[in-house]
Amino acid sequence: MQNLKDWETVIGLEIHAQIISKSKLFSGASTNFGSEPNTQVSLVDAAMPGMLPVINKDCVEQAIKTGLGLNAQINKRSVFDRKNYFYPDLPQGYQISQFTQPIIGEGSIEIDLKDGSSKKIGITRLHLEQDAGKSIHDLEPNKSYIDLNRSGVALMEIVSEPDIRSAEEAQEYVKKLRSILRYIGTCDGNMEEGSLRCDVNISVRKKGEELGTRSEIKNVNSIKSIGQAVDYEFKRQTEIINSGGKIDQETRLFDEKKGETRAMRTKEEAHDYRYFPDPDLPPLEIKDDWINQIKKKLPELPDVKKEKLIKEHKISSYEAAILVSDKNNVEFFDKIINENKKRNPKNIANWIIGDLFSLLNKNNLEIKNSPVKAEDLGGLIDLIEDSTISGKIAKNVFEEMFKTKKKAKDIIEKKGLKQITSTDEIENIIDKVLNNNKDKVEEYKSGKEKLFGYFVGQVMQETKGTANPGIVNEILKKKLAN
Repeated sequence: MQNLKDWETVIGLEIHAQIISKSKLFSGASTNFGSEPNTQVSLVDAAMPGMLPVINKDCVEQAIKTGLGLNAQINKRSVFDRKNYFYPDLPQGYQISQFTQPIIGEGSIEIDLKDGSSKKIGITRLHLEQDAGKSIHDLEPNKSYIDLNRSGVALMEIVSEPDIRSAEEAQEYVKKLRSILRYIGTCDGNMEEGSLRCDVNISVRKKGEELGTRSEIKNVNSIKSIGQAVDYEFKRQTEIINSGGKIDQETRLFDEKKGETRAMRTKEEAHDYRYFPDPDLPPLEIKDDWINQIKKKLPELPDVKKEKLIKEHKISSYEAAILVSDKNNVEFFDKIINENKKRNPKNIANWIIGDLFSLLNKNNLEIKNSPVKAEDLGGLIDLIEDSTISGKIAKNVFEEMFKTKKKAKDIIEKKGLKQITSTDEIENIIDKVLNNNKDKVEEYKSGKEKLFGYFVGQVMQETKGTANPGIVNEILKKKLAN
């Protein structure tokens, strides 16, 4: 049996991020998602003779903005190249991309891991390129169809250094990168719609040895699948090498249903694409003034926001990292805080990360579509903090809020869940419980102190959970001490 502790994965990711823009990279055609096939195709996108590409300034600005968000070098001179390959859904027979002189150079992002550590992952480059169309093979058994709506859509290909060593690191890298793109508004990050796609380059080696032969897993379209693909490839490649075999440099696909990769084609090298500068597009020259203008408009980035949350609200690094992982999460948190500055930030973070995320995940919802709005959760937290209801009852109220979209106050009033804080009322209930359990009172006084929890439970049962637990404990202790 092989000893996998001696081996490590070496992973580099290529992320294809669709730029948020109203029109395509080299034409004025619309980029709206979900339109009827072939309704968003200009003569340039269809590669009609004599049609010349014209660069979209907004797309260039989005690339520069992303480069700044990745702490990367903005190259003031970049070149568009023709990458030659034939696909039925690539009308030109080549893709306009960038190769030796991309718009963005080296950068880095920092990821947070489950063990509390962090790691810096290098960015090799970001280059601009146009997307291909889409081939459709499942409408008829003997025909294939082509939809060119995506043809010419602006993409940023963000290439990492081979600094990633595990499935967890790969997943956290994609999450962090997606978070940055969403914060700065350059890509919506919707993997299910194909606007963020990932190619996983992975090899294995014995620790300390030279790099192994890599396989590329194309178009992995979910965070979960990225982790599964990495784990499967690690096992597959180490088994082949340990049995005396050799890893082929190839392109593979990940089968989500089977949880495994399968061979697609032999991996191409750069020279196979016959890159050369596109004669229809002059070099892209970028001035410092423009870069500085874009920099001034950049919003607060996740790492800056995380440190601010820790410093201002005294929440943990772990909680802050989860909140800033998605712009919508932290906006939800901020809304609750800003509505009432007296609210406890720790309680707010716990409710969002715990109860809210749990119900959202069960119902396959994102926080922006939450049935419980920020102001309603804030109202529930106020009712806990002013002792109107207990924390335990609040859990049930919250579930009802999620199901019905009703406000906490309305649910509490309708169901009579308001917490009993009157010491006289609670004392009467405690007297009743103790009178009904005289044998257990004697047992408690003779040394069975664990029965205290039983008495608390009986009181809570009598009040249907509405008695203030602190007052119950205080009175019970005095009564049982006599």
